[in-house]
Amino acid sequence: MTQHVEDPAAGASRSEHVVVLGKDPADPAVLGGKAARLAELIGAGLPVPPAFCLTTGLFEDFLRETGLAAQVRTAEPRVIREKILATELPGPVAGAVLAAYERLGSPRVAVRSSALWEDSVDQSFAGQHDTVLDVGGNEALLEAVRRCWASLWSDRAAAYREDGAEPGAIAVVVQEMIHSDISGVLFTVDPVGGRPHRMVVEACQGLGEGLVSGRVSSDFFAVDDRTLEVVEERVRYKVTKCAPVEPGRIGMTKVDPAARDVPCLTGEQLRELAGLALRVRSHYGGTEQDIEWGLRDGVLHLFQTRPVTTRPAPDGAGRADRHSPYVTEQPAEIRQGTLWSRMDIGEIFVGLMTPLGLSFARYYQKHVHTDCAAALGVRVTGDADRHMGYLQGHVYLNISYTAHLLGQCLPTRDQRHFTSRFVSEEVDLAAYRNPFGTFPGGVEDALSTAVWLKYTAAEVARTRSRAEKMVSSRLYEFDRARRLDHTRLSRRELHTELNRHLGYFHDMHVGYMPYYINAFGFYGVLTELCARWLGEDGVNLQNRIKTDMSTLRTVESAREIWAVAQAARRMPRALRIIEEEPLEGIEAALRADEEGRAFWELHMEPFLRMNGTRGRQEMELTHPRWIDDPGYLFQMIRRYAADGTAEGTFEDAFGRGGGDTGEARKVLERLPAAKRRTIETVISLYALCSELREATRMAMITSIWLVRNVVYEVGRRLVDAGVLHSLDEVAHLDFEDVRSYLATGADAREIFGRGRIDEARRLHEYHKRLPEPPLTFIGEHDVTQAVRPVPDGARLEGLGSSPGRIVGRARIVEDLVWQADEFQAGEILVTRYTDASWTPLFAVAGGVVTDIGSMLSHSSIVSREFNVPSVVNTKHATQRIRTGDLVVVDGDTGVVEVVEG
Repeated sequence: MTQHVEDPAAGASRSEHVVVLGKDPADPAVLGGKAARLAELIGAGLPVPPAFCLTTGLFEDFLRETGLAAQVRTAEPRVIREKILATELPGPVAGAVLAAYERLGSPRVAVRSSALWEDSVDQSFAGQHDTVLDVGGNEALLEAVRRCWASLWSDRAAAYREDGAEPGAIAVVVQEMIHSDISGVLFTVDPVGGRPHRMVVEACQGLGEGLVSGRVSSDFFAVDDRTLEVVEERVRYKVTKCAPVEPGRIGMTKVDPAARDVPCLTGEQLRELAGLALRVRSHYGGTEQDIEWGLRDGVLHLFQTRPVTTRPAPDGAGRADRHSPYVTEQPAEIRQGTLWSRMDIGEIFVGLMTPLGLSFARYYQKHVHTDCAAALGVRVTGDADRHMGYLQGHVYLNISYTAHLLGQCLPTRDQRHFTSRFVSEEVDLAAYRNPFGTFPGGVEDALSTAVWLKYTAAEVARTRSRAEKMVSSRLYEFDRARRLDHTRLSRRELHTELNRHLGYFHDMHVGYMPYYINAFGFYGVLTELCARWLGEDGVNLQNRIKTDMSTLRTVESAREIWAVAQAARRMPRALRIIEEEPLEGIEAALRADEEGRAFWELHMEPFLRMNGTRGRQEMELTHPRWIDDPGYLFQMIRRYAADGTAEGTFEDAFGRGGGDTGEARKVLERLPAAKRRTIETVISLYALCSELREATRMAMITSIWLVRNVVYEVGRRLVDAGVLHSLDEVAHLDFEDVRSYLATGADAREIFGRGRIDEARRLHEYHKRLPEPPLTFIGEHDVTQAVRPVPDGARLEGLGSSPGRIVGRARIVEDLVWQADEFQAGEILVTRYTDASWTPLFAVAGGVVTDIGSMLSHSSIVSREFNVPSVVNTKHATQRIRTGDLVVVDGDTGVVEVVEG
C-alpha cells in the first residue's frame, strides 16, 4: 500500500516517543531489549552505527489512534497482523518517525524490532521479530516500521513465548545501514565446545544475514581472551555472499574469486574485534555475550549484542566432546577395541550430515539395517545399536561387529577379507583383534550355514525378476508422487503417506543390499585372484575390467544430460532462455514459452523421470534433488551446450569406456585354461551383480526422495505455524519428532521445542568447524588430541585411484550448484569428496583431487570410467591448493604437486 507521508513537523508532539540511542536515557521498558542494549553500547563509546528508537509509547499511540487497541485483546493474531500492515500511520505518528529520520540524515537504514523480552538473559528471541534491511526513503521506512510492529503477532514469535504469555508492546530501532564487506558473530565463550578462555568468531563475506540463515560458508577463528592471540583458524572456500542486489533488495551473489580461499579477517582485525568484545563483556559485568559485527572499508562496527543463553550439554548423545561413535553404553573392551570406518559405506552417507540427516540415518539403523543383513542370509542379525555409530556429525559402520555377524556366511567366514576392505592407511591391522571374536561354531554354525544356503539359493533363482520388480515399482511410485499434492492432505493423511513411503524405503534398501554386497564380494574375489595368479600383470587389472564395463548409472545420467544439452542447441529459443535467465527462473520461463515448453516436455521431463531423484549426499534429507531444484542441471546444460562445437570430445568422453579390453584379454590369455575360465566366470558374475545393483539403486534413492517430500511438507506447515523461522530450519529437526508430530496429533510447539532446535543448530555449526574425522580408526577419536594438519609445502600424498599424469589449473569447488558454470574444461577438480550428482563435471575435468576417498569411492570409480587421473584421500587438498594454482596430478603414484601458485 502507499502510505500518505506527513510533514515531519507534524510529529513534534510525539517527539518524546522517539529516543536517540546513546544520548537519551536507555529504559528497556520503553526501548525494548535490543534498543536498550545498543544505547548502552553507544553510551560506552563502542563503535555502533547511529540509530534512533521508536518507543513502545509511539506504538501504543498508533494502536489507540487507529482504533486497533481494543482489537488486539480479542482478535486472532493473524487478523491483528494483517490489519497493522494495511493501516496507515496517523499523521502525528508518521511525522515523529520521519522527523527523526531526517535528523539522522535520511540515509539507507536497517529497521529492526525491539520487543520487551528481546535479548534478555533468559531468552534471546533472536530472529522472532522482523528486520527489514537497506530501507531508503520515507514511504519505505514507514512500511518497514509497520512490518516490525506487526511481527509482534507473528506465529513464530507466539511460538517462542512461553506459557501463552501476552505479546506486550514493541519498539523499533532505525539504524544507519552498513553494507558490510565482512560480517559475522563473536561469542565471548565457546557456546558448544565449552573450552575455557576461547572466544569464537564466525566470519563470512558480505552481510551477516547469509551466515545467520546458513546459506553461506564462513571462516572460523578461536581467540584466547587473555592474550588476544588467534589459537585456531579454519578457512573455508567461500562461493556466495549475501549483499544488496539492487536498492532495497538483499540477495545472494558470488564472492570475488580472489577472496574465496583467503581468511575473512587478518590477525590484527581479529585482535581488534576481540578487544571490543572484552569491553562489551566487561560492560555487562562479565556476562558472556553473543555479538553481531561487520567490517566496512576496514572499520569495525557492532550491530547488536545479547547474552549467551545456552551452554554446552553436559552429557548425552548430543555431546560435543564425544569420543566414541557408539550410541549406547558399551563395555570398555568393546568401546576401545572396535574398528570403525566410513570408507565406501555408500555414497549416500558421505560427509558431514545435518541433525535431520543424522536422525534419519538413526531411523535407518534401527528399522532397516538389520533386515538388510537378514536379506544376505545372516541368521542372527544382532543388536541394531551396534551396527552403526556417529562421530562429529559423520556416520560410521561398525566393521568389527559387522565382520563378526558376517562370519555366519560361508564367503565371509574369514573376517580379514571384510576388515581389510574397509581400512585406510590410518589403521594398522597387524595388532588388531576383533573384540566380538568369531561367531560361535557347533550347532549355531550349522544353523547359520543352512540359513545362508537357503537364502543364497533363493536369491540366485529370483535375482533378475526381483530387480525388474524394483525398477518398475520405482517408476510407479515416482509418477504417483508427482501427481500427489501434499499441501491438500490432512495431517492424518500425511501420516499415512509417510508410513507408506517408509515401508517402501525399507523394502528398497533391503532389496538393494544383496546386489551391493554380491558385487562387492565378487570384486574382492577378482582382486584376490588377479593378485595371486597374475602378479605384477594383475595390478589394477580388476579396476580396468570394472571400468571397461561402463555400467554405472551415474555415468549414464551424465551422458543423458549431454544429450539434453545437444537437444537445447537445436532449439535456439529454449537455449537462450537457459543461458540468459537466472537459474531459479529458468523452469518457469521455459514453460511460458512455446518452444521452451516443447523442450521441457520432450527432453527435460523424460530425463527427470529417470534421474530426477538424484542429488548430493542422498541420505541427507535436506539436499534438494534434481527434480526439486534443476539449477545444477541447467548449469551443466549451459556448459555442455557451450562446448557443443567440439562434440567429438564429449562423444569420446561418454563412449570410450575406460579400460583397455585388449590389454586385459592379453593378460588373461597367459593363464592356464582352468584359471582363465575361473577369472572369466568371476568377471561375468561381477558384471551381472553390478548391472542389477545400478538398476535397483535408483529405487533405493527414489524411496529417500519420497520421504523427503513429506518431511518438507511438515516443515512448511511448521513455518506457517511459527514454529520454524524458515524452511532452512528443517535441517535442525529430529526425524523422530516429525514422525511423532504426524502420528499423535499433539501441538507442534510441544513436540518441536525451540531450545532443542537451537541446540541442534549450534552443535551442527560446531561440527562444521572441526577437522575432518578419520576415515577409519580403532576405539575412540578425540578431536582435541588429533594431529593438526597441513605442514608447509606444496606436495600432497594421497591414494592414486585412476592412472595417468596431467598438469592443469586447479578449481576448488565447494558449492556444486553455484560453481558449475565456473568450471572450465580441462581444469583439475579439487573438492572434499564427490557423489553421484558430481558425475557430469568429470566429463570435462582434466583431473580429480579429493580430501577423502578410497579406490572404490565415487570419485575414484567415475574417474576411471572417464580415464581422468585421480588422487583421493589427500586429507588437505582443499586447504593447501588454491583456485588457479598449476598442479600436477599423478594418479599412478598418488602425488599432487603445486608447481606454480
